[in-house]
Amino acid sequence: MGNIFLLSVLCTIGIYIISGAAVTSCGDVTTNVPKELWTNWAMYSPYFAADKYESAPNGCQITQANILQRHGARYPTASAGERIMAAVAKLAAVQNYTDSSLDFLKNYTYPLSSDLLVPFGAAQSFSAGQEHFERYKSIVSEDQLPFVRASGSDRVIHSATNWTAGFSHASNHVYNPSLSVILSESDFANNTLDDNMCPDAGNSDEQTGTWLATYAPPIAARLNEQAPGANVSISDVYNLMTLCAFESVFINRESAFCNLFTQAEFEELEYYGDLDKYYNTGYGQELGPVQGVGYINELIARLTDEPVSDNTQTNHTLDASPETFPLGRAIYADFSHDNQMIAIYAAMGLFRQVTALNLTSPDTTRNWITSRLVPFSARMITEKLICTSGNVNQTEYVRIFVNDALQPLEFCGGDQHGLCTVDAFVTSQTYARNNGNGDFEKCFA
Repeated sequence: MGNIFLLSVLCTIGIYIISGAAVTSCGDVTTNVPKELWTNWAMYSPYFAADKYESAPNGCQITQANILQRHGARYPTASAGERIMAAVAKLAAVQNYTDSSLDFLKNYTYPLSSDLLVPFGAAQSFSAGQEHFERYKSIVSEDQLPFVRASGSDRVIHSATNWTAGFSHASNHVYNPSLSVILSESDFANNTLDDNMCPDAGNSDEQTGTWLATYAPPIAARLNEQAPGANVSISDVYNLMTLCAFESVFINRESAFCNLFTQAEFEELEYYGDLDKYYNTGYGQELGPVQGVGYINELIARLTDEPVSDNTQTNHTLDASPETFPLGRAIYADFSHDNQMIAIYAAMGLFRQVTALNLTSPDTTRNWITSRLVPFSARMITEKLICTSGNVNQTEYVRIFVNDALQPLEFCGGDQHGLCTVDAFVTSQTYARNNGNGDFEKCFA
Protein backbone atom coordinates (compact mmCIF):
# COMPACT_ATOMS: atom_id res chain seq x y z
CA MET A 1 0.00 0.00 0.00
CA GLY A 2 2.99 2.38 -0.10
CA ASN A 3 4.70 4.32 2.66
CA ILE A 4 3.42 3.70 6.16
CA PHE A 5 1.98 6.73 7.92
CA LEU A 6 2.35 6.81 11.69
CA LEU A 7 -0.34 8.80 13.44
CA SER A 8 0.67 9.04 17.07
CA VAL A 9 -0.76 10.68 20.14
CA LEU A 10 1.34 10.47 23.30
CA CYS A 11 -0.50 10.85 26.60
CA THR A 12 1.77 10.99 29.59
CA ILE A 13 -0.58 11.92 32.40
CA GLY A 14 -3.99 13.02 31.09
CA ILE A 15 -7.27 11.17 31.29
CA TYR A 16 -9.02 9.46 28.41
CA ILE A 17 -12.64 8.60 29.00
CA ILE A 18 -14.02 5.71 26.96
CA SER A 19 -17.60 4.60 27.60
CA GLY A 20 -17.43 6.20 31.02
CA ALA A 21 -14.22 4.44 32.11
CA ALA A 22 -11.25 6.65 32.85
CA VAL A 23 -7.81 5.50 31.78
CA THR A 24 -5.07 7.49 33.46
CA SER A 25 -2.10 5.84 31.78
CA CYS A 26 -2.73 5.55 28.09
CA GLY A 27 0.74 5.38 26.58
CA ASP A 28 1.01 5.52 22.81
CA VAL A 29 -2.09 5.35 20.67
CA THR A 30 -1.06 4.73 17.07
CA THR A 31 -2.59 3.85 13.77
CA ASN A 32 -0.02 2.27 11.47
CA VAL A 33 -1.79 2.38 8.15
CA PRO A 34 -0.70 3.57 4.71
CA LYS A 35 -1.75 7.19 4.37
CA GLU A 36 -3.14 6.73 0.87
CA LEU A 37 -5.44 4.09 2.34
CA TRP A 38 -6.89 5.79 5.41
CA THR A 39 -7.41 9.11 3.66
CA ASN A 40 -9.93 7.31 1.43
CA TRP A 41 -12.16 5.96 4.19
CA ALA A 42 -14.57 8.91 3.78
CA MET A 43 -16.39 9.64 7.07
CA TYR A 44 -14.45 6.81 8.73
CA SER A 45 -11.04 8.34 8.06
CA PRO A 46 -9.02 9.41 11.11
CA TYR A 47 -8.64 13.16 11.45
CA PHE A 48 -5.90 14.81 9.44
CA ALA A 49 -5.17 18.44 8.70
CA ALA A 50 -6.34 19.24 5.17
CA ASP A 51 -3.85 22.12 5.06
CA LYS A 52 -1.37 23.92 7.29
CA TYR A 53 -3.01 26.30 9.75
CA GLU A 54 -2.29 29.94 8.99
CA SER A 55 -1.57 32.34 11.82
CA ALA A 56 -3.44 35.63 11.99
CA PRO A 57 -2.29 38.17 9.39
CA ASN A 58 -0.08 41.05 10.48
CA GLY A 59 -2.10 43.70 12.23
CA CYS A 60 -4.78 41.21 13.31
CA GLN A 61 -5.44 39.64 16.70
CA ILE A 62 -7.70 36.65 17.34
CA THR A 63 -10.35 37.53 19.93
CA GLN A 64 -12.70 34.57 19.69
CA ALA A 65 -12.67 30.95 18.48
CA ASN A 66 -15.84 28.97 17.83
CA ILE A 67 -14.96 25.28 17.56
CA LEU A 68 -17.38 22.77 16.09
CA GLN A 69 -15.97 19.26 16.30
CA ARG A 70 -17.12 15.79 15.36
CA HIS A 71 -16.72 12.95 17.84
CA GLY A 72 -13.58 10.84 17.59
CA ALA A 73 -13.19 7.44 15.95
CA ARG A 74 -15.85 4.97 17.02
CA TYR A 75 -17.06 1.42 16.64
CA PRO A 76 -19.71 0.79 13.97
CA THR A 77 -23.26 1.61 14.93
CA ALA A 78 -25.23 -1.40 16.14
CA SER A 79 -27.10 -1.79 12.85
CA ALA A 80 -23.96 -1.36 10.76
CA GLY A 81 -22.17 -3.89 12.95
CA GLU A 82 -24.88 -6.46 12.27
CA ARG A 83 -24.51 -5.98 8.52
CA ILE A 84 -20.73 -6.22 8.77
CA MET A 85 -20.88 -9.44 10.79
CA ALA A 86 -23.33 -10.96 8.31
CA ALA A 87 -20.93 -10.21 5.45
CA VAL A 88 -17.99 -11.67 7.38
CA ALA A 89 -20.02 -14.79 8.17
CA LYS A 90 -20.53 -15.45 4.47
CA LEU A 91 -16.79 -15.48 3.86
CA ALA A 92 -15.96 -17.37 7.05
CA ALA A 93 -18.39 -20.18 6.18
CA VAL A 94 -16.35 -21.15 3.11
CA GLN A 95 -14.20 -24.23 3.64
CA ASN A 96 -11.56 -23.68 0.96
CA TYR A 97 -10.38 -20.33 -0.37
CA THR A 98 -8.73 -19.92 -3.73
CA ASP A 99 -6.76 -16.89 -2.53
CA SER A 100 -4.52 -16.97 0.54
CA SER A 101 -5.46 -13.39 1.51
CA LEU A 102 -8.63 -14.87 2.99
CA ASP A 103 -6.92 -17.55 5.09
CA PHE A 104 -6.98 -15.34 8.19
CA LEU A 105 -10.75 -15.87 8.34
CA LYS A 106 -10.26 -19.49 9.44
CA ASN A 107 -9.37 -18.20 12.91
CA TYR A 108 -11.03 -14.80 12.85
CA THR A 109 -13.20 -13.47 15.68
CA TYR A 110 -15.07 -10.21 15.22
CA PRO A 111 -13.62 -7.88 17.89
CA LEU A 112 -15.77 -4.76 17.72
CA SER A 113 -18.38 -3.33 20.03
CA SER A 114 -20.90 -0.76 18.78
CA ASP A 115 -21.52 2.99 18.80
CA LEU A 116 -18.95 4.03 21.40
CA LEU A 117 -15.54 5.64 21.03
CA VAL A 118 -12.57 3.39 20.45
CA PRO A 119 -9.46 4.27 22.50
CA PHE A 120 -7.91 5.98 19.49
CA GLY A 121 -11.06 8.12 19.17
CA ALA A 122 -10.69 9.28 22.75
CA ALA A 123 -7.05 10.10 22.05
CA GLN A 124 -8.03 12.14 18.98
CA SER A 125 -10.25 14.34 21.11
CA PHE A 126 -7.64 14.68 23.84
CA SER A 127 -5.07 15.70 21.25
CA ALA A 128 -7.45 18.28 19.78
CA GLY A 129 -7.89 19.83 23.21
CA GLN A 130 -4.14 20.11 23.57
CA GLU A 131 -3.80 21.65 20.13
CA HIS A 132 -6.53 24.18 20.70
CA PHE A 133 -5.06 25.32 24.00
CA GLU A 134 -1.69 25.91 22.37
CA ARG A 135 -3.28 27.77 19.47
CA TYR A 136 -5.63 29.96 21.48
CA LYS A 137 -3.96 30.28 24.89
CA SER A 138 -3.55 34.03 24.40
CA ILE A 139 -7.33 34.45 24.84
CA VAL A 140 -7.66 32.05 27.78
CA SER A 141 -7.81 33.15 31.40
CA GLU A 142 -9.48 32.03 34.62
CA ASP A 143 -12.38 34.28 33.67
CA GLN A 144 -12.35 33.13 30.06
CA LEU A 145 -12.48 29.35 30.05
CA PRO A 146 -13.95 27.60 27.01
CA PHE A 147 -17.70 27.07 27.13
CA VAL A 148 -18.35 23.48 26.06
CA ARG A 149 -21.51 21.77 24.78
CA ALA A 150 -22.14 18.30 23.39
CA SER A 151 -24.92 16.47 21.65
CA GLY A 152 -26.30 13.76 23.87
CA SER A 153 -24.85 10.47 22.59
CA ASP A 154 -22.11 8.78 24.60
CA ARG A 155 -19.45 9.08 21.89
CA VAL A 156 -20.06 12.80 21.54
CA ILE A 157 -20.14 13.43 25.29
CA HIS A 158 -16.91 11.50 25.82
CA SER A 159 -15.26 13.32 22.92
CA ALA A 160 -16.11 16.58 24.67
CA THR A 161 -14.76 15.45 28.04
CA ASN A 162 -11.58 14.11 26.47
CA TRP A 163 -11.16 17.47 24.72
CA THR A 164 -11.49 19.32 28.02
CA ALA A 165 -8.98 16.91 29.60
CA GLY A 166 -6.52 17.57 26.78
CA PHE A 167 -7.02 21.33 27.08
CA SER A 168 -6.42 21.15 30.84
CA HIS A 169 -3.36 18.93 30.42
CA ALA A 170 -1.78 21.30 27.90
CA SER A 171 -2.19 24.18 30.38
CA ASN A 172 -0.53 22.14 33.13
CA HIS A 173 -3.98 21.98 34.73
CA VAL A 174 -4.11 25.73 35.24
CA TYR A 175 -7.21 26.06 33.04
CA ASN A 176 -9.78 23.34 33.52
CA PRO A 177 -12.87 23.74 31.33
CA SER A 178 -15.81 21.43 31.83
CA LEU A 179 -18.71 20.18 29.77
CA SER A 180 -21.52 22.60 30.61
CA VAL A 181 -24.45 21.60 28.39
CA ILE A 182 -25.59 18.26 26.95
CA LEU A 183 -28.30 18.60 24.29
CA SER A 184 -30.83 15.79 24.21
CA GLU A 185 -30.96 13.54 21.15
CA SER A 186 -34.46 12.28 21.85
CA ASP A 187 -36.87 12.41 18.93
CA PHE A 188 -37.49 15.97 17.76
CA ALA A 189 -35.61 17.51 20.70
CA ASN A 190 -34.37 21.00 19.92
CA ASN A 191 -30.69 20.35 19.29
CA THR A 192 -28.41 22.35 16.99
CA LEU A 193 -25.69 19.69 17.19
CA ASP A 194 -27.69 16.73 15.82
CA ASP A 195 -29.73 16.16 12.66
CA ASN A 196 -32.88 14.88 14.36
CA MET A 197 -35.46 17.62 13.71
CA CYS A 198 -36.49 17.15 10.09
CA PRO A 199 -38.61 13.99 9.83
CA ASP A 200 -39.66 14.69 6.23
CA ALA A 201 -36.10 15.07 4.93
CA GLY A 202 -35.03 12.52 2.37
CA ASN A 203 -31.88 10.41 2.44
CA SER A 204 -29.06 9.40 0.13
CA ASP A 205 -30.04 5.75 -0.38
CA GLU A 206 -30.94 6.11 -4.05
CA GLN A 207 -27.77 7.97 -4.94
CA THR A 208 -25.37 5.76 -3.00
CA GLY A 209 -27.20 2.70 -4.31
CA THR A 210 -26.59 3.81 -7.87
CA TRP A 211 -22.87 4.25 -7.22
CA LEU A 212 -22.65 0.95 -5.34
CA ALA A 213 -24.20 -0.80 -8.34
CA THR A 214 -21.59 0.91 -10.53
CA TYR A 215 -18.37 0.11 -8.69
CA ALA A 216 -19.05 -2.91 -6.47
CA PRO A 217 -20.10 -5.76 -8.84
CA PRO A 218 -16.54 -6.55 -10.04
CA ILE A 219 -15.37 -6.61 -6.43
CA ALA A 220 -18.18 -8.95 -5.41
CA ALA A 221 -17.39 -11.21 -8.36
CA ARG A 222 -13.72 -11.39 -7.36
CA LEU A 223 -14.53 -12.20 -3.72
CA ASN A 224 -16.94 -14.91 -4.83
CA GLU A 225 -14.19 -16.44 -6.96
CA GLN A 226 -11.80 -16.32 -4.00
CA ALA A 227 -14.44 -17.71 -1.62
CA PRO A 228 -16.55 -20.13 -3.68
CA GLY A 229 -20.12 -20.34 -2.46
CA ALA A 230 -19.95 -17.23 -0.27
CA ASN A 231 -22.52 -15.37 -2.36
CA VAL A 232 -21.10 -11.98 -1.44
CA SER A 233 -23.43 -9.18 -2.54
CA ILE A 234 -22.55 -5.62 -3.50
CA SER A 235 -23.87 -4.47 -0.12
CA ASP A 236 -21.53 -6.95 1.53
CA VAL A 237 -18.66 -5.35 -0.39
CA TYR A 238 -19.41 -1.97 1.19
CA ASN A 239 -19.71 -3.48 4.66
CA LEU A 240 -16.43 -5.38 4.35
CA MET A 241 -14.62 -2.30 3.11
CA THR A 242 -15.84 -0.25 6.06
CA LEU A 243 -14.69 -3.04 8.38
CA CYS A 244 -11.17 -2.32 7.16
CA ALA A 245 -11.56 1.18 8.60
CA PHE A 246 -13.40 0.30 11.80
CA GLU A 247 -11.07 -2.54 12.75
CA SER A 248 -7.94 -0.56 11.90
CA VAL A 249 -8.82 2.33 14.23
CA PHE A 250 -9.63 -0.21 16.94
CA ILE A 251 -6.51 -2.39 16.73
CA ASN A 252 -4.22 0.55 15.81
CA ARG A 253 -2.79 -1.20 12.77
CA GLU A 254 -3.98 -2.22 9.34
CA SER A 255 -6.84 -4.71 9.42
CA ALA A 256 -6.44 -7.87 7.36
CA PHE A 257 -9.67 -6.90 5.59
CA CYS A 258 -7.89 -3.95 4.00
CA ASN A 259 -5.80 -6.34 1.92
CA LEU A 260 -8.90 -7.70 0.20
CA PHE A 261 -9.27 -4.46 -1.78
CA THR A 262 -7.12 -2.25 -3.98
CA GLN A 263 -6.23 1.39 -3.56
CA ALA A 264 -8.48 2.31 -6.49
CA GLU A 265 -11.37 0.49 -4.82
CA PHE A 266 -10.91 2.49 -1.62
CA GLU A 267 -11.06 5.64 -3.73
CA GLU A 268 -14.43 4.34 -4.92
CA LEU A 269 -15.43 3.86 -1.28
CA GLU A 270 -14.51 7.49 -0.68
CA TYR A 271 -16.87 8.55 -3.43
CA TYR A 272 -19.65 6.52 -1.83
CA GLY A 273 -19.13 8.66 1.28
CA ASP A 274 -19.06 11.83 -0.81
CA LEU A 275 -22.42 10.99 -2.36
CA ASP A 276 -23.84 9.96 1.01
CA LYS A 277 -23.05 13.28 2.65
CA TYR A 278 -23.92 15.43 -0.36
CA TYR A 279 -27.36 13.87 -0.85
CA ASN A 280 -28.18 13.20 2.81
CA THR A 281 -27.76 16.55 4.58
CA GLY A 282 -25.72 18.49 2.02
CA TYR A 283 -26.57 20.51 -1.08
CA GLY A 284 -28.12 17.55 -2.87
CA GLN A 285 -30.87 17.13 -0.27
CA GLU A 286 -33.67 19.71 -0.41
CA LEU A 287 -34.09 19.68 3.36
CA GLY A 288 -30.43 19.06 4.20
CA PRO A 289 -29.03 22.59 4.67
CA VAL A 290 -31.95 23.75 6.80
CA GLN A 291 -30.83 21.32 9.49
CA GLY A 292 -27.73 23.49 10.00
CA VAL A 293 -29.57 26.78 10.37
CA GLY A 294 -29.92 26.74 14.16
CA TYR A 295 -26.18 26.41 14.77
CA ILE A 296 -25.42 29.26 12.39
CA ASN A 297 -27.83 31.54 14.21
CA GLU A 298 -26.15 30.61 17.48
CA LEU A 299 -22.78 31.36 15.88
CA ILE A 300 -24.04 34.78 14.75
CA ALA A 301 -25.16 35.51 18.30
CA ARG A 302 -21.71 34.70 19.64
CA LEU A 303 -19.92 36.73 16.98
CA THR A 304 -22.13 39.78 17.48
CA ASP A 305 -22.64 39.43 21.24
CA GLU A 306 -26.40 39.60 20.75
CA PRO A 307 -29.20 37.18 21.77
CA VAL A 308 -29.97 34.26 19.50
CA SER A 309 -32.65 34.92 16.90
CA ASP A 310 -33.90 31.60 15.53
CA ASN A 311 -37.11 29.67 15.01
CA THR A 312 -35.65 26.34 13.87
CA GLN A 313 -33.58 23.87 15.91
CA THR A 314 -32.49 26.05 18.81
CA ASN A 315 -33.66 25.35 22.36
CA HIS A 316 -35.11 28.72 23.31
CA THR A 317 -34.95 28.01 27.03
CA LEU A 318 -31.26 27.10 26.97
CA ASP A 319 -30.25 29.81 24.53
CA ALA A 320 -32.02 32.50 26.56
CA SER A 321 -30.05 31.74 29.72
CA PRO A 322 -26.54 33.11 30.35
CA GLU A 323 -25.82 29.92 32.27
CA THR A 324 -26.45 27.63 29.30
CA PHE A 325 -25.70 30.03 26.43
CA PRO A 326 -23.36 32.74 27.67
CA LEU A 327 -22.27 35.54 25.36
CA GLY A 328 -18.91 37.28 25.50
CA ARG A 329 -16.81 34.13 25.76
CA ALA A 330 -13.48 33.88 23.96
CA ILE A 331 -13.70 30.15 23.16
CA TYR A 332 -16.73 28.02 22.46
CA ALA A 333 -16.40 24.29 21.78
CA ASP A 334 -19.37 22.31 20.49
CA PHE A 335 -19.29 18.55 19.83
CA SER A 336 -21.47 17.04 17.14
CA HIS A 337 -21.93 14.46 14.37
CA ASP A 338 -20.79 14.30 10.75
CA ASN A 339 -24.24 14.61 9.19
CA GLN A 340 -24.98 17.71 11.24
CA MET A 341 -21.65 19.32 10.35
CA ILE A 342 -22.38 18.72 6.65
CA ALA A 343 -25.76 20.46 7.07
CA ILE A 344 -24.01 23.41 8.71
CA TYR A 345 -21.44 23.66 5.91
CA ALA A 346 -24.22 23.67 3.34
CA ALA A 347 -26.41 26.16 5.19
CA MET A 348 -23.45 28.51 5.51
CA GLY A 349 -22.34 28.18 1.88
CA LEU A 350 -19.06 26.27 2.30
CA PHE A 351 -17.91 23.79 -0.37
CA ARG A 352 -20.66 24.77 -2.79
CA GLN A 353 -20.51 22.72 -5.98
CA VAL A 354 -20.93 24.10 -9.50
CA THR A 355 -22.92 21.02 -10.46
CA ALA A 356 -24.43 18.26 -8.38
CA LEU A 357 -22.25 15.20 -7.76
CA ASN A 358 -22.61 12.70 -10.59
CA LEU A 359 -23.93 9.32 -9.50
CA THR A 360 -21.75 7.18 -11.77
CA SER A 361 -18.73 9.31 -12.73
CA PRO A 362 -16.73 11.11 -10.03
CA ASP A 363 -15.28 14.52 -10.87
CA THR A 364 -11.63 14.22 -9.92
CA THR A 365 -11.38 18.00 -9.44
CA ARG A 366 -14.19 18.20 -6.87
CA ASN A 367 -13.56 19.67 -3.44
CA TRP A 368 -16.45 17.76 -1.87
CA ILE A 369 -14.37 14.95 -0.39
CA THR A 370 -15.81 13.54 2.79
CA SER A 371 -12.51 12.50 4.36
CA ARG A 372 -11.50 16.17 4.18
CA LEU A 373 -14.86 17.50 5.32
CA VAL A 374 -15.94 15.25 8.20
CA PRO A 375 -13.36 12.61 9.16
CA PHE A 376 -13.49 11.34 12.72
CA SER A 377 -12.71 14.30 15.00
CA ALA A 378 -13.26 16.80 12.16
CA ARG A 379 -13.45 20.41 13.18
CA MET A 380 -14.70 23.69 11.78
CA ILE A 381 -13.31 26.72 13.57
CA THR A 382 -14.76 30.20 13.12
CA GLU A 383 -12.36 32.84 14.39
CA LYS A 384 -13.17 36.46 15.14
CA LEU A 385 -10.29 38.87 14.78
CA ILE A 386 -9.67 42.58 15.30
CA CYS A 387 -7.51 44.06 12.59
CA THR A 388 -5.95 47.52 12.59
CA SER A 389 -5.82 49.57 9.43
CA GLY A 390 -3.48 52.55 9.57
CA ASN A 391 -2.99 53.97 13.04
CA VAL A 392 -6.50 54.07 14.42
CA ASN A 393 -9.15 52.14 12.50
CA GLN A 394 -10.04 48.78 14.00
CA THR A 395 -12.45 46.40 12.30
CA GLU A 396 -13.80 43.01 13.37
CA TYR A 397 -13.36 40.18 10.90
CA VAL A 398 -14.24 36.52 10.58
CA ARG A 399 -12.26 33.67 9.04
CA ILE A 400 -13.13 29.98 8.97
CA PHE A 401 -11.02 26.83 8.94
CA VAL A 402 -12.24 23.33 8.14
CA ASN A 403 -9.69 20.80 9.33
CA ASP A 404 -7.12 23.62 9.27
CA ALA A 405 -7.84 24.48 5.62
CA LEU A 406 -8.61 28.20 5.38
CA GLN A 407 -11.90 28.79 3.58
CA PRO A 408 -12.15 31.50 0.90
CA LEU A 409 -15.50 32.88 2.14
CA GLU A 410 -16.33 34.22 -1.30
CA PHE A 411 -19.96 34.57 -0.21
CA CYS A 412 -19.04 37.48 2.09
CA GLY A 413 -16.16 39.02 0.14
CA GLY A 414 -13.28 37.14 1.73
CA ASP A 415 -9.86 38.63 0.96
CA GLN A 416 -6.55 36.88 0.30
CA HIS A 417 -6.33 36.03 4.01
CA GLY A 418 -9.82 34.51 4.06
CA LEU A 419 -11.09 37.50 6.03
CA CYS A 420 -14.46 39.14 5.71
CA THR A 421 -15.94 41.61 8.14
CA VAL A 422 -18.26 40.32 10.82
CA ASP A 423 -21.00 42.53 9.38
CA ALA A 424 -20.48 41.12 5.87
CA PHE A 425 -20.51 37.55 7.19
CA VAL A 426 -23.74 38.11 9.10
CA THR A 427 -25.31 39.78 6.07
CA SER A 428 -24.31 36.83 3.88
CA GLN A 429 -26.17 34.36 6.09
CA THR A 430 -29.63 35.29 4.87
CA TYR A 431 -30.75 31.66 4.60
CA ALA A 432 -30.08 31.09 8.31
CA ARG A 433 -31.32 34.51 9.46
CA ASN A 434 -34.55 33.86 7.54
CA ASN A 435 -34.94 30.50 9.31
CA GLY A 436 -34.33 28.54 6.12
CA ASN A 437 -36.69 30.51 3.88
CA GLY A 438 -39.59 28.22 4.70
CA ASP A 439 -37.64 24.95 4.45
CA PHE A 440 -37.91 24.23 8.17
CA GLU A 441 -41.70 24.14 7.92
CA LYS A 442 -41.38 21.57 5.12
CA CYS A 443 -39.68 19.26 7.63
CA PHE A 444 -43.09 18.73 9.23
CA ALA A 445 -45.37 18.96 6.20
